[in-house]
Amino acid sequence: MSGHKNINEADLRHWKDAVPSDRLAPLIRDAARAFLRSLQMRLTAHSVPYGHWTFLRILWEQDGLTQRQLSSRAGVMEPTTFSALRAMEQLGYIVRRQLPGNRRKVFVFLTTRGRALRNKLLPLAEDVNATAVAGVRASDVAATRRTLLAIVENLARDEVASESLVRRVPSTRELSELVANAGRPRLKVRRRA
Repeated sequence: MSGHKNINEADLRHWKDAVPSDRLAPLIRDAARAFLRSLQMRLTAHSVPYGHWTFLRILWEQDGLTQRQLSSRAGVMEPTTFSALRAMEQLGYIVRRQLPGNRRKVFVFLTTRGRALRNKLLPLAEDVNATAVAGVRASDVAATRRTLLAIVENLARDEVASESLVRRVPSTRELSELVANAGRPRLKVRRRA
Protein backbone atom coordinates (compact mmCIF):
# COMPACT_ATOMS: atom_id res chain seq x y z
CA MET A 1 0.00 0.00 0.00
CA SER A 2 2.53 2.55 -1.03
CA GLY A 3 1.46 6.17 -0.85
CA HIS A 4 -1.01 5.54 1.97
CA LYS A 5 -0.48 5.97 5.66
CA ASN A 6 -0.87 2.70 7.54
CA ILE A 7 -2.05 2.93 11.13
CA ASN A 8 0.70 1.51 13.31
CA GLU A 9 1.25 1.24 17.04
CA ALA A 10 2.84 4.70 17.26
CA ASP A 11 -0.21 6.26 15.56
CA LEU A 12 -2.57 4.44 17.92
CA ARG A 13 -0.52 5.57 20.96
CA HIS A 14 -0.66 9.14 19.59
CA TRP A 15 -4.48 9.04 19.49
CA LYS A 16 -4.82 7.31 22.85
CA ASP A 17 -2.21 9.29 24.81
CA ALA A 18 -0.98 12.48 23.14
CA VAL A 19 -4.07 14.11 21.64
CA PRO A 20 -6.43 15.82 24.09
CA SER A 21 -9.70 13.93 24.44
CA ASP A 22 -11.77 16.92 23.36
CA ARG A 23 -10.24 17.07 19.86
CA LEU A 24 -12.76 15.01 17.93
CA ALA A 25 -12.31 16.55 14.46
CA PRO A 26 -8.86 15.07 13.68
CA LEU A 27 -9.89 11.66 15.01
CA ILE A 28 -13.10 11.69 12.95
CA ARG A 29 -11.11 12.81 9.89
CA ASP A 30 -8.62 9.94 10.29
CA ALA A 31 -11.43 7.43 10.87
CA ALA A 32 -13.21 8.70 7.73
CA ARG A 33 -9.99 8.42 5.72
CA ALA A 34 -9.52 4.86 6.95
CA PHE A 35 -13.10 4.01 5.91
CA LEU A 36 -12.53 5.55 2.47
CA ARG A 37 -9.20 3.76 1.90
CA SER A 38 -10.71 0.47 2.96
CA LEU A 39 -13.68 0.87 0.63
CA GLN A 40 -11.51 2.12 -2.25
CA MET A 41 -9.31 -0.98 -1.97
CA ARG A 42 -12.41 -3.12 -2.41
CA LEU A 43 -13.89 -0.97 -5.20
CA THR A 44 -10.62 -1.14 -7.15
CA ALA A 45 -11.20 -4.87 -7.73
CA HIS A 46 -14.30 -3.81 -9.72
CA SER A 47 -12.59 -0.81 -11.41
CA VAL A 48 -14.96 1.64 -9.71
CA PRO A 49 -13.46 4.89 -8.36
CA TYR A 50 -14.75 6.17 -5.05
CA GLY A 51 -16.20 9.25 -6.78
CA HIS A 52 -18.41 7.03 -8.93
CA TRP A 53 -19.45 5.01 -5.89
CA THR A 54 -20.75 8.16 -4.24
CA PHE A 55 -23.08 8.97 -7.15
CA LEU A 56 -24.10 5.34 -7.72
CA ARG A 57 -25.10 5.02 -4.06
CA ILE A 58 -27.29 8.13 -4.33
CA LEU A 59 -28.89 6.98 -7.59
CA TRP A 60 -29.58 3.50 -6.19
CA GLU A 61 -31.71 5.22 -3.59
CA GLN A 62 -33.40 7.69 -5.97
CA ASP A 63 -32.97 7.51 -9.72
CA GLY A 64 -33.74 10.45 -12.02
CA LEU A 65 -32.10 13.31 -10.13
CA THR A 66 -30.65 16.44 -11.72
CA GLN A 67 -26.92 17.17 -11.71
CA ARG A 68 -27.52 19.92 -9.15
CA GLN A 69 -29.43 17.55 -6.86
CA LEU A 70 -26.65 14.97 -7.15
CA SER A 71 -24.01 17.61 -6.35
CA SER A 72 -25.93 18.71 -3.29
CA ARG A 73 -26.47 15.20 -1.97
CA ALA A 74 -22.85 14.20 -2.62
CA GLY A 75 -21.54 17.43 -1.10
CA VAL A 76 -19.40 18.31 -4.12
CA MET A 77 -19.29 21.15 -6.63
CA GLU A 78 -21.23 20.84 -9.89
CA PRO A 79 -18.10 20.72 -12.12
CA THR A 80 -16.91 17.69 -10.13
CA THR A 81 -20.30 16.07 -10.59
CA PHE A 82 -20.30 16.87 -14.31
CA SER A 83 -16.89 15.21 -14.81
CA ALA A 84 -17.87 12.11 -12.85
CA LEU A 85 -21.19 11.79 -14.68
CA ARG A 86 -19.51 12.13 -18.07
CA ALA A 87 -17.11 9.29 -17.16
CA MET A 88 -19.95 7.17 -15.74
CA GLU A 89 -21.95 7.69 -18.93
CA GLN A 90 -18.98 6.53 -21.03
CA LEU A 91 -18.76 3.41 -18.85
CA GLY A 92 -22.44 2.72 -19.43
CA TYR A 93 -23.55 3.21 -15.80
CA ILE A 94 -25.89 6.14 -16.42
CA VAL A 95 -27.75 8.06 -19.11
CA ARG A 96 -28.57 11.76 -19.01
CA ARG A 97 -31.73 13.03 -20.64
CA GLN A 98 -34.30 15.76 -20.61
CA LEU A 99 -37.87 14.95 -19.65
CA PRO A 100 -40.87 16.03 -21.67
CA GLY A 101 -42.09 19.42 -20.50
CA ASN A 102 -38.73 20.31 -18.91
CA ARG A 103 -36.17 21.24 -21.57
CA ARG A 104 -33.97 23.15 -19.12
CA LYS A 105 -32.93 20.41 -16.73
CA VAL A 106 -31.02 17.24 -17.51
CA PHE A 107 -31.90 14.23 -15.38
CA VAL A 108 -29.58 11.32 -14.55
CA PHE A 109 -30.82 7.74 -14.75
CA LEU A 110 -29.08 4.46 -14.03
CA THR A 111 -28.70 1.97 -16.83
CA THR A 112 -29.18 -1.75 -16.31
CA ARG A 113 -25.41 -2.01 -15.94
CA GLY A 114 -25.30 0.77 -13.32
CA ARG A 115 -28.18 -0.77 -11.39
CA ALA A 116 -26.49 -4.20 -11.48
CA LEU A 117 -23.41 -2.79 -9.73
CA ARG A 118 -25.48 -2.43 -6.56
CA ASN A 119 -25.42 -6.18 -5.88
CA LYS A 120 -21.63 -6.26 -6.35
CA LEU A 121 -20.67 -3.06 -4.52
CA LEU A 122 -23.03 -2.74 -1.54
CA PRO A 123 -21.62 -5.89 0.09
CA LEU A 124 -18.18 -4.27 -0.10
CA ALA A 125 -19.37 -1.27 1.93
CA GLU A 126 -21.10 -3.60 4.39
CA ASP A 127 -17.82 -5.51 4.74
CA VAL A 128 -15.94 -2.26 5.50
CA ASN A 129 -18.49 -1.37 8.17
CA ALA A 130 -18.31 -4.84 9.72
CA THR A 131 -14.50 -4.70 9.72
CA ALA A 132 -14.53 -1.23 11.30
CA VAL A 133 -16.70 -2.25 14.25
CA ALA A 134 -15.27 -5.75 14.78
CA GLY A 135 -14.96 -6.33 18.52
CA VAL A 136 -16.98 -3.21 19.41
CA ARG A 137 -20.11 -3.75 21.51
CA ALA A 138 -23.39 -3.04 19.70
CA SER A 139 -24.33 -0.54 22.41
CA ASP A 140 -21.08 1.38 21.80
CA VAL A 141 -21.73 1.43 18.04
CA ALA A 142 -25.26 2.75 18.69
CA ALA A 143 -23.92 5.41 21.08
CA THR A 144 -21.27 6.46 18.55
CA ARG A 145 -23.91 6.74 15.84
CA ARG A 146 -26.14 8.89 18.09
CA THR A 147 -23.18 11.09 19.01
CA LEU A 148 -22.05 11.58 15.40
CA LEU A 149 -25.60 12.41 14.31
CA ALA A 150 -25.83 15.00 17.09
CA ILE A 151 -22.48 16.49 16.03
CA VAL A 152 -23.64 16.74 12.40
CA GLU A 153 -26.91 18.35 13.49
CA ASN A 154 -25.18 20.84 15.81
CA LEU A 155 -22.69 21.89 13.14
CA ALA A 156 -25.44 22.19 10.52
CA ARG A 157 -27.35 24.50 12.89
CA ASP A 158 -24.17 26.50 13.43
CA GLU A 159 -23.73 26.87 9.67
CA VAL A 160 -27.30 28.12 9.24
CA ALA A 161 -26.87 30.56 12.13
CA SER A 162 -23.58 31.81 10.70
CA GLU A 163 -25.27 32.81 7.44
CA SER A 164 -26.94 35.62 9.32
CA LEU A 165 -23.52 36.63 10.69
CA VAL A 166 -21.94 36.71 7.22
CA ARG A 167 -19.60 33.89 8.20
CA ARG A 168 -19.45 31.38 5.40
CA VAL A 169 -17.24 29.01 3.47
CA PRO A 170 -15.64 30.91 0.58
CA SER A 171 -15.84 29.58 -2.97
CA THR A 172 -12.74 27.91 -4.38
CA ARG A 173 -11.97 31.05 -6.39
CA GLU A 174 -12.37 33.32 -3.32
CA LEU A 175 -10.17 31.03 -1.25
CA SER A 176 -7.48 31.01 -3.96
CA GLU A 177 -7.49 34.81 -4.01
CA LEU A 178 -7.28 34.96 -0.21
CA VAL A 179 -4.30 32.60 -0.21
CA ALA A 180 -2.60 34.44 -3.10
CA ASN A 181 -3.01 37.74 -1.26
CA ALA A 182 -2.00 36.42 2.16
CA GLY A 183 0.42 38.75 3.87
CA ARG A 184 -0.24 41.61 1.52
CA PRO A 185 -1.73 44.70 3.09
CA ARG A 186 -5.32 45.40 2.15
CA LEU A 187 -5.98 48.70 0.47
CA LYS A 188 -8.63 50.70 2.18
CA VAL A 189 -10.93 52.62 -0.10
CA ARG A 190 -11.94 56.01 1.21
CA ARG A 191 -15.46 57.05 0.54
CA ARG A 192 -16.12 60.64 -0.29
CA ALA A 193 -18.53 62.40 1.97
